[in-house]
Amino acid sequence: MIDAALRVGRSFGPAIGISLVSLVLAACGGGGGGGGGAGFFPIVPNNPPSSGGLPDTDPPGNPPENPPPVVPVVACADLTGKSLPASLISLPTQGATVTSATPVAATDAGNQLGDYCRVRGTIQPVDPASQLINFAVNLPEKWNQKTIHFGGGGFDGVLIDGTEVIRFGPAGKPAPLALGYATYGDDSGHQSSSITDGKFAANDEQLANYGGLSLKKTRDVAQALVFARYAMKPKHAYFLGTSTGGRDALSYIQRWPLDYDGVIANEPALNYTGTRLSNVAVGRALYGNNAAGWLSLDKTLRVQKVAMDACDKLDGAVDNIVSNVESCRQLNTQILDLLACPGGLDTAPTCLSKEQLDTVRAIEYPLDFTTYSLANGIKRAGGYNILEGTLVAGPYTSRDLGTSPTKRDANVYVTGDQWVKYFVTRIADFDPVTFNPLAPGAYTARVTEVSNLTDATNPNLAPFFDHGGRLIMLHGLADEVISNNSTIDYYKQVVATLGQAAVDKGMRFYTVPGMGHGTGVFIPNWDSLAALEGWVEGGLAPATGVAVDAVPATYGRTRPLCLFPSWPKYKGSGSLDAAVNYSCVTEVGDPLACPNLPAAVTTYKGGNSFGEELSVKIDPAAMAYTVTIDESVQDGRKGVQRSGTLVSQGRLCSYASSEAGAVFTFAAGGVLAGGVNAPVGDDFAPLLAFQNTFENAAKPAVFNPVAFEGNVVGVQQDTASMVGEVTTAAQAFAVKLRNAGTFQYCRDPVVGFVPYLASCTSPEKGYITYNATRNAFDVHTTDASGSAVTEGGVITGSMVIGLVNGNPVPVHLVRASKTNAGLRVFTPQLPLAPGAADGSYALSSVKGENHDATVAGSSFNLGGAAAILTYDTPVKGVAQADAGRPGNFIFNNGVLVFLSTATAGTNAALELGVRH
Repeated sequence: MIDAALRVGRSFGPAIGISLVSLVLAACGGGGGGGGGAGFFPIVPNNPPSSGGLPDTDPPGNPPENPPPVVPVVACADLTGKSLPASLISLPTQGATVTSATPVAATDAGNQLGDYCRVRGTIQPVDPASQLINFAVNLPEKWNQKTIHFGGGGFDGVLIDGTEVIRFGPAGKPAPLALGYATYGDDSGHQSSSITDGKFAANDEQLANYGGLSLKKTRDVAQALVFARYAMKPKHAYFLGTSTGGRDALSYIQRWPLDYDGVIANEPALNYTGTRLSNVAVGRALYGNNAAGWLSLDKTLRVQKVAMDACDKLDGAVDNIVSNVESCRQLNTQILDLLACPGGLDTAPTCLSKEQLDTVRAIEYPLDFTTYSLANGIKRAGGYNILEGTLVAGPYTSRDLGTSPTKRDANVYVTGDQWVKYFVTRIADFDPVTFNPLAPGAYTARVTEVSNLTDATNPNLAPFFDHGGRLIMLHGLADEVISNNSTIDYYKQVVATLGQAAVDKGMRFYTVPGMGHGTGVFIPNWDSLAALEGWVEGGLAPATGVAVDAVPATYGRTRPLCLFPSWPKYKGSGSLDAAVNYSCVTEVGDPLACPNLPAAVTTYKGGNSFGEELSVKIDPAAMAYTVTIDESVQDGRKGVQRSGTLVSQGRLCSYASSEAGAVFTFAAGGVLAGGVNAPVGDDFAPLLAFQNTFENAAKPAVFNPVAFEGNVVGVQQDTASMVGEVTTAAQAFAVKLRNAGTFQYCRDPVVGFVPYLASCTSPEKGYITYNATRNAFDVHTTDASGSAVTEGGVITGSMVIGLVNGNPVPVHLVRASKTNAGLRVFTPQLPLAPGAADGSYALSSVKGENHDATVAGSSFNLGGAAAILTYDTPVKGVAQADAGRPGNFIFNNGVLVFLSTATAGTNAALELGVRH
């Protein structure tokens, strides 16, 4: 053992060798201070050569190799009582002492970390009034020649003991210590039972230690202990930190860029002072002005719901995750308008007063410092995305806006309160609500001074990158504690300082939609440490990853881990829970512009649920519409025109109208779903119309391109039997539309749906002829018991055959009488495979209601009611929903029509609409 120590010691120079020999002799019971007594242990130089004095030989681009484990040359217990003089620690201290060194066996009860030496010690302060720095170092019996420094959290004060697992790491992966890493951490130089207790900052040395100096002191001591025990330096050194620990990681490489090879900074509190000023700004909004701006739990949940309803769909997937954050941000004004109480007064739990809206703005919007700067010239603190999916109340976060307007216990305010009292004013009874973050007055210089001590916003990472250092940074886009927008600002500053090429060489920045501060509706699990090691040790730069959701309710679903500024967009089909069905995209131009809007003034042809044939003219430049009733059996309706303006609903391609609340949605392939004021009552009648239709004026007419056997779902609406009211009945049939233009319906007397048979007892037969005046087909009904003919009969309605990407979607508009009027949609009677109809839908019901629907494999959700689907039931081409939302739907080229089988009056008989 002594020979080995001497050999390694010689490679680092005589001073190191002598110190090491003294330690080894002391451990053996002789020399250098006597049997087991106190002695010095050596410190590894800031930038020593690689292990054994040999250069690193790992070729770039190769995966990292795992070197054979190294065994200790010094027994664990012999480290107890050893000390390191202040002269061998880079920053001012009174030296360091090992207070205990305890062997821990893999077989010890509850230990899952293998055999290791648990070292605990202290670093003595210069200021006698300052508290000690407590440190923890863990030295495995089989060392993989790597070290990991773990950062802290909150206001620290609690010992980071280095036994933790990788934060947001893959489920089941052992802690780094169990994998052979030597690990270490500290308490930042003060002790407290709470990580939100800021009293320590009243002492200058404690504040400076918290600001980052304790990290360097602990690193020097820990690396010396590693060298002392193994007689060699680490092959690679890493730093892992989250929140305050993420700030620690960045602060370290900005100040001492040569000490670490790779760093992971999760949700870093890098603009630390900006964060605390933002905390105070929110507190002032909540508690100032006699707490007029305080938000109750119900109101906070209301804000979150309105924002989620507006923005969830913008990424293509209705999954309770807002991924397209920047598109959502464009809807701030509309969302705030939806939340506002009439007259700005606090009149109901479902709306917000003017002062409460100001609180939402204080949370959402950044703070811009126009009269002074923070460290590194920072003039801004990012806001929190409360209007883009961030949660500050409810089951997906442990933080909230407090329990009452008098307790001042909002999580977002508590740390700001402590910061003003102990970091800045150092007046324990100071009222932070009187502190103006934008104009600190007499405390302005102090705010900047504290910022220089605590912030990690220096964008010049060139010294770290130039020595081969690599940085992975990750932040949730729904972080309710540390603003992801400040992290985005910092990344942009690094790019502006170094250039994109240099940043791409040394840095990866991932943003995660739905992820809060270790909370949220999506918590990613991925192996960031393996990614970092592959990059540092093998030259394999991380690209788009796959994150597995750790939230219990949605555990196991996956999303791509996208590099900023890209975000995961649903491709439009396949499981919503599989990353393969998403693409990392970067929106350009107006991300809310509907790709399905016509380029010029366009007329759509179709009909509504009362069998009225109509034309809809859309002017995309003015976002104006005109609905013209071309044919109707209702009194006074033919020739009626309805005009209005379309207003964005904050979801792609859906617009509010003036038609009794109807929403117009433009779908791919030139399909329009919407509504028009109904002929009876105050509701709207759902409509379906097409930009392109099948037209056939030839003699003889040939219908081969659109002929098929199909299923039919429809509705019959009776406006005559009861004055002023509408009686509605759902309909289901089979149909055959033949080459000659004849048609025949078949119907099961119980369920309606039936496989088409030419020999069925038909409830209705007829043929269609083209009417060039109206650009539609007249429907001639003939004797249901007779043969198929193309002459005679009675005109009982019309048919519009929409062409969607060239595929026929026939719509039969029935106008036999006021008691027998309605709409029927056809789809081919062919197998409907699970997944074929997957997507998000905008539906309108014959009750005059707008609903969202989602189809995802066997899962169906309509208006919040969830059901399980069985496909090709009761016949091919029909999907059947179970008791969760009982009914059936047909699907034809993006058009979905749902027929309810619920108890009469429970749900609308029919809903129809289109896939976004």
